[in-house]
Amino acid sequence: MVNSIVNDDAMQTARAALNGLSLRQQLISRNIANVDTPGYKAQQLDFENVLQKSLKTGNELPMAVSHNAHLASPVRNLMGNEVSLRPGGSLRADQNNVDIDTELLQMSEAGIQYQAVSQSISKKLALLQAIAQSR
Repeated sequence: MVNSIVNDDAMQTARAALNGLSLRQQLISRNIANVDTPGYKAQQLDFENVLQKSLKTGNELPMAVSHNAHLASPVRNLMGNEVSLRPGGSLRADQNNVDIDTELLQMSEAGIQYQAVSQSISKKLALLQAIAQSR
């Protein structure tokens, strides 16, 4: 019973969102690290589409397998399926299209989103703790 209260659909979705936002921040960090790498193309991660699809269908997030005996987490599948080259931007002479201002803005947005999801999880857990202590 306790497991179903703490590990409900909302918590699973929040966990997937935190994992996706963490992966997005890692990808943005990689873009920033390669700002001066000739030929590097900026990448982006769009995990929201996977979350929306799974919520609409009511299915769990798809699992990816790299070997018949191994199972990967849904987050690894997100990274593999939703990473793409960032459209637009202008190529410099060295064929690199990383715009540091865009990357820093997206890093800030991802950080704010991560903080919002974390706070909502904390509030839910605090509410559950208050309910448990009132009994």
